Amino acid sequence: MHSPSPLLPGQAVLHYGDGDYSIMRPGKFVICAVSGKQIPLEALKYWDPRTQEAYAGPEEATARWKSRKA
Repeated sequence: MHSPSPLLPGQAVLHYGDGDYSIMRPGKFVICAVSGKQIPLEALKYWDPRTQEAYAGPEEATARWKSRKA
């Protein structure tokens, strides 16, 4: 397993559950696992609790899902 990247100033750490998330370290945004874009917490709607990954939108979530099915 690789070590996580250093956190950016303002980056939150979340624990993703089914339908909601818990804030482990407060912040203003998380990073999309596919695009690397910053996602403001108020705009976060897509994540995967199994992989603990956040996604910027439905396109990124679908792309990750398809890459795991390949």
